[in-house]
Amino acid sequence: MIWSYIAAFLTGIFAAMGVGGGMILIIYLTFFAGFPQLAAQGINLLYFIPIAVLSVIIHTKNKLIEWKNILPSLIFGTVTAVFGALAADYLGSEVLGKIFGGFIIIIGVKELFGGFKKEKSV
Repeated sequence: MIWSYIAAFLTGIFAAMGVGGGMILIIYLTFFAGFPQLAAQGINLLYFIPIAVLSVIIHTKNKLIEWKNILPSLIFGTVTAVFGALAADYLGSEVLGKIFGGFIIIIGVKELFGGFKKEKSV
């Protein structure tokens, strides 16, 4: 039970920092809670819906969203999300787990070695 609280805390912290709290949530759900990869990814997506809605409300109130520029992205993103969900269902949890693991490794290596690059001077 304590691991659930720790995972929720870390997910919230990383999400608030903008560095991918969903990654922590998916790892917890698959390795510790025993969920299949596809279910863990679905739960992760559901987790962010209330936060996204709240962000849209706040940013709209502060006039930071230009809706005429957002609508094409919203429509295209929704359509591709449906195709992505169908593809994920077709691939199954085992393949998705391997793809997710590879993604985590690539991001980790990029972050590990990306910090050592020199800034280009202008």
